[in-house]
Amino acid sequence: EGADELRLSNGTGPCSGRVEVKHEEKWGTVCDGDWTIEDAEVVCKQLRCGSAVKALNRAPFGEGSGPTWLYRVDCRGDEATLWNCSHPGWGSFTCPHYFDTGVICSGFSGLRLTGGHTACSGHLKVKQEKTWATVCFSHIDFKTASVICNELECGQAVDILRGTHFGDRHELTWQEEFHCVGNETHLAHCPRMLHHNKTCSHDATVICSGYGGYRLANGSTTCSGRVELLHGGTWGTLCDYLWDLPAATTLCQQLDCGVALLIPRDRFVDGNGPVWRDAFHCEGTESCLWDCAQVTLGNPTCSAREAATVICSGKSGTQLMLCKTFHSQTVPTGVAEDVGVICSGDRQIRLVNGTKRCAGRVELYHDGIWGTICDDNWDLSDANVVCKQLGCGHAIKAFASAHYGKGSGQIWLDDVNCTGAESDLWACPSRAWGQHNCQHKEDAGVLCSEFLALRLVNGNDCAGRLEVFYNGTWGSICSNRMSQLTAITVCKHLNCGDGGEIATDFKYGRGSGPMWLDHIECTEQHSSLWQCQSDPWDPQSCDNRAEETHISCTDREKLRVIGGKDGCSGRVEIWHQGSWGTVCDNSWDVADANVVCRQLGCGSAVSALSEAAFGEGTGPIWLEEVHCKGTELSLWDCPANTLFCKNCDHKEDAAVNCS
Repeated sequence: EGADELRLSNGTGPCSGRVEVKHEEKWGTVCDGDWTIEDAEVVCKQLRCGSAVKALNRAPFGEGSGPTWLYRVDCRGDEATLWNCSHPGWGSFTCPHYFDTGVICSGFSGLRLTGGHTACSGHLKVKQEKTWATVCFSHIDFKTASVICNELECGQAVDILRGTHFGDRHELTWQEEFHCVGNETHLAHCPRMLHHNKTCSHDATVICSGYGGYRLANGSTTCSGRVELLHGGTWGTLCDYLWDLPAATTLCQQLDCGVALLIPRDRFVDGNGPVWRDAFHCEGTESCLWDCAQVTLGNPTCSAREAATVICSGKSGTQLMLCKTFHSQTVPTGVAEDVGVICSGDRQIRLVNGTKRCAGRVELYHDGIWGTICDDNWDLSDANVVCKQLGCGHAIKAFASAHYGKGSGQIWLDDVNCTGAESDLWACPSRAWGQHNCQHKEDAGVLCSEFLALRLVNGNDCAGRLEVFYNGTWGSICSNRMSQLTAITVCKHLNCGDGGEIATDFKYGRGSGPMWLDHIECTEQHSSLWQCQSDPWDPQSCDNRAEETHISCTDREKLRVIGGKDGCSGRVEIWHQGSWGTVCDNSWDVADANVVCRQLGCGSAVSALSEAAFGEGTGPIWLEEVHCKGTELSLWDCPANTLFCKNCDHKEDAAVNCS
């Protein structure tokens, strides 16, 4: 006799539909005039379909057939199976099928935005059982984005963008299309449609405002005052730490108040309520503050008198394209009649190197073109002006000889000779724009004090003593009040998966540099450590070296075999970056299989199997060309080509048979 089974039929997918039970080898239905959300919760949990969204009766998914196996089920909500709930007995009452029950489950147990430069932007992922699935760009709309932002307490939806192109990536994708009305409190409550065969060309990137509102308070006009942001239903003042003209101009434009004229340091500052410690790093080209990179980690605590303030030029009249910039400058009515207009907006500055902020090759936008700076006479005074202009603190190093790679196109400036006091690089003495005797191998670069980096040392990339790079030096992070959630955030930040633990055996040695940070507190919304709260930067943050943080990202080592009769034979699957994926059979042999069998505690390998011998897997193909000697303790110790293999598909999934 087969085991009892449960399924949902005739819904939009495996996680919604008519409740059906298989008993004594025959499928039947469940009848209940008092079918509750607790009953539905047990169904959803048993089917690994997240949580219950709706408990429905009177055949909402059509009438079923066969016996009425269960009648008047009464669940607490924590039972392992539906038939473990209180009920009068199997087949105790025959019910008309128009009383058949139905369930809508969330299908997922969580959602998040990853890879964005704030906690409230990034690629949309939903948690399906223990794996994070990607949502297609074509499967959501702006109303859906509004629900997501609201659920994550991230303010309003700003935009939905085409994310990464899938190409040959083998990645778990969510199969349903969301059709939210816009007033739902959770994404799980939105209507959906199943799309089994619809291909997914791009994933969805959602950008939320991050704060529920932005305003200027205490000013003499609506376009001047103290910067206040709405967060968690509360208006608070923005701290003035690293607040500069590019960020202020971005906010002025967002509020339709023109451009920033002045940041008065002692006006408008009387206020009460919380002071938010975020710092916005803007280039000045962004149209909204939420487009700027946001950093909270290590920022100092501020009093209400240390508030960010701004005086904007005022409400605009006419939209004019005055400058060769990426956006239209808004100017007061009447300026259009002037013959000559001088804008600072046709010059911009940026750092280029792939790490996004506060370090890189210096590039200037002038006359509609981005170009570089020659390193002749380039020194710390010049670099200081760049760092200050970008809100990146002070210069640690002025680099010559294309340290951050060669640029291309125009070389705009040569023989730059700043005193260090200038507000813009183009205010420094230099040769005329475009006049130089240089090549791109002489492109100048800078490293600023606010450049941040993170690493784990003395172990491997995903386990070790935690160090942060700040003010030009690597230093330790203290573990006081640190939760596992913060360790998990570190692992996500370093692309080491979704699991992390604070290691207590201190096997990764002691640090020798500064002890930069303490009391770091992250929430589930944070995918980057930079967005978490902490004490201010202090080279003596820990009382002693015993407080240094050691972290092991546990997801990295998970391995399983699927499809065999026991846990010692089947398709090889490994957990990486929050998803189970397979191994390509290129070069797969008994030495590789031996390592897998030993790692699983399954003895030695009987055979190494190829060509999806235990069926094709799903999700990413994480490894190919694995070359183990056979003596390694873990598959991760073997040489291999990693990440989204272009040369394989799931017909080539590797498998093992262990002794």
